[in-house]
Amino acid sequence: METLLFLFPQFNYMAPKEEAYFKMLGPEDLRAPKMKDDSSRQKDKERKSRLSLFLTKSGSHENVSPHKKTNTASSDISPEAALQWSDSFEELLKHSDGVETFSQFLRTEFSEENIEFWLACEEYKTIDSETKLLSKAKYIYTIFIESEAPKEVNIDYNTKMAIQKSIAQPTKSCFEAAQMKVHSLMKKDSYPRFLHSDIYLRLTRRKGPGATMFRRRSRSCVFNERGEATTEPSAW
Repeated sequence: METLLFLFPQFNYMAPKEEAYFKMLGPEDLRAPKMKDDSSRQKDKERKSRLSLFLTKSGSHENVSPHKKTNTASSDISPEAALQWSDSFEELLKHSDGVETFSQFLRTEFSEENIEFWLACEEYKTIDSETKLLSKAKYIYTIFIESEAPKEVNIDYNTKMAIQKSIAQPTKSCFEAAQMKVHSLMKKDSYPRFLHSDIYLRLTRRKGPGATMFRRRSRSCVFNERGEATTEPSAW
């Protein structure tokens, strides 16, 4: 099927005004714009697919952690080992099992990007090759720092701009300020909640605060001769 397309003379200043122009368009001419649109849509789908695949693969900190390992089964962690993590946030970060468990907790709060960024910075500081340092710096900046990054961390504007200026010639300390801010955020905000979370309490085999209080009150109960419960002063 062919389509008749009129070309009006007023758009052609070199042609006589009384002359009408037209061109016969074949099916292949009509298909060309549609094929371009389809190709553009396909490329958009491929880009979204690649981003989705990347985010799926990087859903765990294993992709950026210097302690690459599979998920640790809770049954492999002793209560004594888990109790050590409550000494301090720094103590928790010394243990790979503690980092993994803390990461699981952060996923429940949708803030796992903080520990992933911290671990990426730790690995970054161990790189000696300038080429690899530049590549890793650009990776960290793209994933965690720049605006609208897939796993953008919450840092202030000045810190972000300082990193942006240094990213062309990165040093081992270019992420240090941002890493300290994220570390402080996790220590003051996420870590205390982690110590009271079900994930951690199950590992230490502790009960929640409510259960502990009930157990202590019940120990101070005695029964009189009529079988009625009464309370007595207790050292608890």
